[in-house]
Amino acid sequence: MKTGQELIRERTERTAWFLDARFGMFIHWGLYAIPARGEWVRSFEKISAKDYQKYFDEFDPVDYDPRSWAKAAKEAGMKYAVLTAKHHDGFCLFDSKLTGYKATNTKAGRDLVAEFLEAFRAEGLKVGLYYSLIDWHHDDYPAYGDPYHPMRDNEAFRRDPAAFDRYLAYMHGQIRELLTNYGMLDIMWFDFSYGEMSGEKWKATELMGMIRSLQPHIIIDNRLEGGGSHSGSIFLDNPSVYSGDFASPEQIIPPAGVTDNGGRPIPWEACVTLNNNWGYAASDRNYKSPTTIIRKLAECVSKNGNLLLNVGPDAKGRIPKESLDILAEVGGWMRENGASIYGCQAAPLPKPDWGRFTWNGRQLYAHVHEACIGPISLIGLSGKIKSARLLADGSELPTDRPWNATEFVSDAFVNFAKPEHHSYPLPDPRGTVIELVLAPDALNDEG
Repeated sequence: MKTGQELIRERTERTAWFLDARFGMFIHWGLYAIPARGEWVRSFEKISAKDYQKYFDEFDPVDYDPRSWAKAAKEAGMKYAVLTAKHHDGFCLFDSKLTGYKATNTKAGRDLVAEFLEAFRAEGLKVGLYYSLIDWHHDDYPAYGDPYHPMRDNEAFRRDPAAFDRYLAYMHGQIRELLTNYGMLDIMWFDFSYGEMSGEKWKATELMGMIRSLQPHIIIDNRLEGGGSHSGSIFLDNPSVYSGDFASPEQIIPPAGVTDNGGRPIPWEACVTLNNNWGYAASDRNYKSPTTIIRKLAECVSKNGNLLLNVGPDAKGRIPKESLDILAEVGGWMRENGASIYGCQAAPLPKPDWGRFTWNGRQLYAHVHEACIGPISLIGLSGKIKSARLLADGSELPTDRPWNATEFVSDAFVNFAKPEHHSYPLPDPRGTVIELVLAPDALNDEG
């Protein structure tokens, strides 16, 4: 049995690339793209298996081209991607030998996971697969009385508790298929645990033993044990073997990042939708702006976190144009400012009034999100700045302390032009990044 410190050391080694990448694409796609009311449609509307079958019979994503998805992700500046191999409805995008409820038995007639992996690997992106621990299609998964099953109120779907072991054999078997039939994976993204359906209910120790024996390098989220909230032993000094490698807050960026019980940062990733649904929802036009995504990505990194941004392709296999347009604009910003995201972490400085700091060794990046009156104050950095440049174009910025600041503070300042005491608009109102090269040991002897 490995000690908690051994598990933490291995986690640190496995997640090194993850903490460098910082930005990834989540893809929720399946039969639910046809009703187009989100991925939980079967549960929310209590749709029976018989009534849901029509979507299986109709599924024919004629425009599915994962190469275009991969190019969009790469152009957006993303470094990895995670696809739903199986969601809660039980439908498999991969060619599982353990079920007939899979894409290869639809009109598509294709192993959609295999094509996804090939396309994204070809673009040099890390690849991961999402696998739902729950299954509303499988006859041995709890139905009547379960909080989420579409048939939760129908006594005709009462299950024999002893049958659950058959479901676990099926679940473990499918995960084995994904880990043995599709080459090296970088991420296994499980979802989701709730109530008693957590930890050893999934035979999690046995499952993790199998996973680590097949692909010891793979990183795993914390949802075998907990949900997206601050739960599970990943937050303890002595984590369990199935606590996971990173925390997975959902639809929120934690106010102070994510730490263990001793206040030490642990790997984490905020998974966030572009609109308000994970799966395709035709009527949902509440898209986040490129500015919001850019600033929230910077916020995640400023708190030692990653951003996993979701797209929901439609029934034909197309990522919505609105999503592609947002990704393209974010990608343009990343091409000029990616150095302030990749490989960066939280800076040992308080959050500034005007935005965020990210930090990478001797480089401190000021993400300026709010125009200032007069110069931009850099509290705590007086005498520590060797140079300041606009990251987007490398142009030098003045760091002289202007006359109108000397009577109030002795901190460092920077501005976008001279004279330094004037007020200037942000060169990029979505997020202007200033690269500050610091003197050695400028930040608490850690520079």
